[in-house]
Amino acid sequence: MRREKKGMHLCVFEDNAVGRLQPLTDTRPAFDLRCGVRTLLERQLHAFGAERAFAFVRPELADLCRLGHPELTVNSLDGWQEGAILVINARWLPPLNSPREPKSGEVGLCDGQVAYACLPAGEIDPLQGWKVFEHLEEWVRKLSARPCGGRMIAYPWDLLMHHAEALEQDYFHWIRQNTAQFAVQAPVVGPPQRCLVHSSARVEPMVLIDTTHGPVLIDKEAVVQAFSRIEGPCYIGPRTQVLGAKLRGSSLGPECRIGGEVEASIVQGYSNKAHEGFLGHSYLGEWVNLGAGTQVSDLRTDYANVRMKVGSEAVDTGLLKVGAFIGDHTRTSINALVNTGSMFGPFGQLLTSDALLPRSLPAFCRFGHGEIHERNDLRQLFNSAAIAMARRGQEWTEVHAEFYFDLYERTAETRRRHLRDSEQRRLRRAI
Repeated sequence: MRREKKGMHLCVFEDNAVGRLQPLTDTRPAFDLRCGVRTLLERQLHAFGAERAFAFVRPELADLCRLGHPELTVNSLDGWQEGAILVINARWLPPLNSPREPKSGEVGLCDGQVAYACLPAGEIDPLQGWKVFEHLEEWVRKLSARPCGGRMIAYPWDLLMHHAEALEQDYFHWIRQNTAQFAVQAPVVGPPQRCLVHSSARVEPMVLIDTTHGPVLIDKEAVVQAFSRIEGPCYIGPRTQVLGAKLRGSSLGPECRIGGEVEASIVQGYSNKAHEGFLGHSYLGEWVNLGAGTQVSDLRTDYANVRMKVGSEAVDTGLLKVGAFIGDHTRTSINALVNTGSMFGPFGQLLTSDALLPRSLPAFCRFGHGEIHERNDLRQLFNSAAIAMARRGQEWTEVHAEFYFDLYERTAETRRRHLRDSEQRRLRRAI
């Protein structure tokens, strides 16, 4: 059960490192990223009970955050009453065992960074601005600091590294919270009690579930079609359909359509990979569509560590296997070949090529016939997005339109620079 501390308010804030989590954080606060069954926010709220929750996010995300989280007070402390407030870094993945209840005047450190701070009433006034992170060094200097465990999510691939242990934690959470709703309903290789299927889910005959290496959790109204193989640790979210797929070590959010082979990947939700093809060690945002036969490579042929470009920096992931990180509303055509360590921004389009696709594609760009072009037909793009969302019972609102118009403007310089560099490379090859 969640603990509650009388008079305690909880405030989740984004710091200035969330940019390293692009393209996933281009369209959502960092605390909405999924790791295992739950998002970082859901894990943080469970770790610390609170009477009321507040959130401080980047201003451009505020309206979108209010739309997705009506339960949160966003970029304001309206409604706060006297008492301590616990501020939590949006990038913090709490430890498997819930941390002890923090004391007023205490700072929790994870990987040398502030994971949380329990502020006495006298420290509240500076929080009226959204840049809560500007006070982190001051809190460490003035308050009592202690290690708190958990992980600080620095790069997108950190979510993939930790989601297996997060799923293990979620298994025990489900047992505690949902014993009346979940039961074993399918033939299982391995410990059968490690497979939990919601009573409203449907697992068809000829499905093989393997819990030898971790639990398998199938949520409400999910459908697992015949001839699927599900190898734990795995989570299949509400109303998601597994279409005869080979699925292992992955987490699928709500309303997805998944076929082919998926390994060690996270799908935020509402995305399609319905056909044959491979997706490995990757993270898909929402409303992504991978065309039939799309292959996402996750391993270099020389077995070297995968390096990825984060902003202007080339980062060694320290990992042998890293696939792709794909932003919301991005689509690939049939038979697309996605390179190891790729990163595609929101509203991208990648068409079949006679070679591997580029490893980087900015927001609102199309790659086809060996060239990158800007997608400036925004009304047509947004109309297509509205149709896709309506098919899942979701609404494209004016808030979405305003946000993505603004995102298009904010990413213009990145596109211009990328297009210029791409053209220069093309000209050098032509010489």
